[in-house]
Amino acid sequence: MTRAILTTAEMVRAEQASIAAGTPEIELMERAGTALAEAIALYTGPRAALVLTGPGNNGGDGYVAARHLAQRGFDVRVAALAEPTTEAAKAARKRWDGDVEPLGEKTSHAPLLVDCLFGTGLSRGLDEPLTATLSRLADAATLKIACDLPSGIESDTGAALSPVPMFDLTVTFGALKPAHRLAPAIHHCGRVVTADIGVEAQSDWFEMARPDLPALDPAGHKYDRGLVHCLSGAMPGAIALSAHAAARAGAGYVRVSTSRMIDNLPSAIVQTEDPAALDDERIGCLLVGPGMGDIPPLLTVALTKTHPLVLDADALGHVGDPDRLVGHDAILTPHEGEFLKLFGTLDGSKADRALQAAQQSQCIVVLKGPDTLVASPDGRLGFAPPAPAWLASAGTGDVLSGIIAAFRARGMEPFEAACAGVWVHGRAAEAAGPHMIADDLVAAIPDVL
Repeated sequence: MTRAILTTAEMVRAEQASIAAGTPEIELMERAGTALAEAIALYTGPRAALVLTGPGNNGGDGYVAARHLAQRGFDVRVAALAEPTTEAAKAARKRWDGDVEPLGEKTSHAPLLVDCLFGTGLSRGLDEPLTATLSRLADAATLKIACDLPSGIESDTGAALSPVPMFDLTVTFGALKPAHRLAPAIHHCGRVVTADIGVEAQSDWFEMARPDLPALDPAGHKYDRGLVHCLSGAMPGAIALSAHAAARAGAGYVRVSTSRMIDNLPSAIVQTEDPAALDDERIGCLLVGPGMGDIPPLLTVALTKTHPLVLDADALGHVGDPDRLVGHDAILTPHEGEFLKLFGTLDGSKADRALQAAQQSQCIVVLKGPDTLVASPDGRLGFAPPAPAWLASAGTGDVLSGIIAAFRARGMEPFEAACAGVWVHGRAAEAAGPHMIADDLVAAIPDVL
């Protein structure tokens, strides 16, 4: 099941709609603080806890959580940056019957640190004394849990506005925020869980989830499962990885156009020198770019065909004007450098830039990285769940393009095929383990499927 991702403005509107429909703001705060306490209790047994509260509603959530943690047997202290400034937070503060100490350089640490200082909507960094205090308390804690977002994170862009500790768990409410799935914030959040507090979260932005892949037709044949045709270039090892990945991802037939035979490809993958093979109307997806090198005619040939396309790596560098792609049924899979070469410097967050690129090219854009995004010209935006750091190694992008090509050839719509490919790619990396190379990633695909 996908999780919606809401910007700050969307989250404010969703909360206001819930309040307008009859749910008091203090009730939403009670639900959030109760959910935070429950998540903490599920994550760890009772222990000494220090809850840091800010002046806004995030701090109000902290007072509610402190009350419920105390009821669950936690030895709770509350340290406040300032007195509450919102009516709901003031009400939550009154319901906390324990002491409240000032947060500062004299605040002593606890094994469990709960950061309820600032959440969604922060627009500037924390001042240096507060940053130093938060860092000191975090370094001394055994477990660190953030309410909504780690303090110092900008919720819409994922930027760190000031130094931010690494948290073990982040509990957010109603919906994920972009920062939960954008770098560098994604690395500071730890595990992210969402609590349902009765706010309706609807958005065209979402976290990718386990995909629904097309069912196999019991009476079908190999072409029903999709024909992926790959164009080989100067470095055939890269396209070999893509072709092998496409076969392992379920394509019924994988074929490679090559002027020289590629060693060590599975025998089931057909290698051909016949240029007429590109005119085969049964081709479900044409893949070009991995290992292509400086051979622009390969891209030109691909763009003269009417087959669905996956364009990766060197092919992206030879496009030139993105308008050249308008009218093509194409999925583009650039990393940051390839993206800049193709689309130039665009304004906004990574999410904003991916959507601008998709709209300009009228293609699906898979902007790769530690926070991979899939953008559609119609405004849909898929955020990848966290993937292992060891995925950053040679050839793994070629594997991704092959997986996406297989799903596209099997009849999935371009946006869905790209999201499914990214999700499977990340899970295959988890299955392959930290010492994997790209070949191991290919071998893990069947385990995930």
